[in-house]
Amino acid sequence: MSNRRRFIKQSALSTAGLAFGTKVFSAPYSQKVLGSNNKIRVGFIGLGNRGSQLLNWFMQNDDVEIAAFCDVYEPYILRDRSLVSKKYIEMGKVPKMNEPSISNVKQYKDYRELLAQKDIDAVCIATPDHWHALQTIHAFQAGKHVYVEKPLTITIQEGREMINVQKKYGKVCSVGLNRRGSPIYQELSQKVQEGIIGKVTTARAQRTSNMFPNGIGIQKPAAPPKDFDWNMWLGPRAFRPYQYNMAPYFFRWWKEYSSQMGNWGVHYMDVIRWMLGESAPVAITATGGKYAVQDDRNIPDTMEVLFEMPSKAIIKFSIHEANGSGGITGGEVELNGSKGNLIASQKGYQVTSSRSGQFQSWDKLVEHSDKKLDDGSSNDSTVNLIRNFLDCIKTGQEPICTLEDGHRSTSFAHLANISLELGQRIEWDPIHEKITNNEKANDFLHYEYRAPWKL
Repeated sequence: MSNRRRFIKQSALSTAGLAFGTKVFSAPYSQKVLGSNNKIRVGFIGLGNRGSQLLNWFMQNDDVEIAAFCDVYEPYILRDRSLVSKKYIEMGKVPKMNEPSISNVKQYKDYRELLAQKDIDAVCIATPDHWHALQTIHAFQAGKHVYVEKPLTITIQEGREMINVQKKYGKVCSVGLNRRGSPIYQELSQKVQEGIIGKVTTARAQRTSNMFPNGIGIQKPAAPPKDFDWNMWLGPRAFRPYQYNMAPYFFRWWKEYSSQMGNWGVHYMDVIRWMLGESAPVAITATGGKYAVQDDRNIPDTMEVLFEMPSKAIIKFSIHEANGSGGITGGEVELNGSKGNLIASQKGYQVTSSRSGQFQSWDKLVEHSDKKLDDGSSNDSTVNLIRNFLDCIKTGQEPICTLEDGHRSTSFAHLANISLELGQRIEWDPIHEKITNNEKANDFLHYEYRAPWKL
């Protein structure tokens, strides 16, 4: 067996082992002194839209005690929506901040001060993508367990460094690729590899949100609100003047801080590669651009990406932000096999038989089947992922979405963006994590941090 095939096979076996609670940490949480009332004390870094959602989900767990808040925007720390800039309210995506009041919660504007709080056991990181690596690494070094939102990183090199530091400090880390907590995808991650639709040759997913004509709008540089720390928000990224359609929420449309390939693509690439038992693509081709939306974004409003996998399958991901067409009826991902087709979402799945083609006389090779979940919190994938994270802190077991999982799935997004930037198909060595057909392209695997920040 070649090194590459062995790597893919071993990764598939490792992923399968997660369902059985593989024990990987030598010093489970239960062996150390717990917080008050035997609870896990959690600090929150980043309390905007997603951070506020996560705060509410963490609070649903009786063994969690909220210990600290940190954000560069003061109203988010104070949990007071009445103090939020009127312009932010008008632009949308401001969290409601209507959770029950929490007492004795310390408040910080600098995450390093939160990490220095010794009675914090774990942190939840929901900051913009370009901050995840440093904050996660510093949390490990401070002795904290970490729940970090997707996409894991802004560069591929950051992901590998995070994994290396985690191994050194032995802390539990779960990545918020929430579909890993879905009972549907957990079931399909086994059934697809068992051949439920035969040999999978193509798969696809899509992000559709027609933002024509104005998108995120056009704004001139301006002074940020006085209670928003713009310099700290930028962190390791180069300094630039503030714009209201950049932060706190609209960073998703600026390539220095995120991308829609990273925001949405990693979710779908994660579950597709999970179902296929794959770790990484071996070739990537991306095309697209800013075709119709008139706004300040510097990422495409239209993008098509092909990922060629070691198993001889092709995954297609589409970004349609200048039209509203082309979705997958009845689901969010589609896999096409030699015997049948699968359409799936977190709510359920449907398997249909393929039709016989030229020179074939068979009627059908698989029976029609479907499964649907009832609505309910027990089926909420993010709730399940958070519960799993808390349990793994106590037991020392590996979470159902590990740092390696987060890194591999996020790499799909980075490689697609690199291919688009270069305007060429790139070939990827998933073992050494290098682009092999364009040496200069490897310059895109990381960037030089702004002083004083260092990876």
